[in-house]
Amino acid sequence: MATIKVSPKFQIVIPKDIRQQANIQPGQTMEIFHVGGIIELVPIRDMKSLRGSLPGLDTEVVRD
Repeated sequence: MATIKVSPKFQIVIPKDIRQQANIQPGQTMEIFHVGGIIELVPIRDMKSLRGSLPGLDTEVVRD
C-alpha cells in the first residue's frame, strides 16, 4: 500500500513498485473509473499482449 499526494494541477505520481508490478510504461494509455467512492486506474493493453492470458478457457463455439 502506498500513499500519494495530488498536485495543485491535480496530477499524481504512481509509485515505482506499483508501476513495476503492473508493468506500466511511459506514455501508456489508461482508463479511469469512479465506483462507489473508489478511483481505479486500468492500463489499456494491446490485444496481442493478452494472447494466452486465459489458459484452459473453452473457445469452442457450438454452431446450429
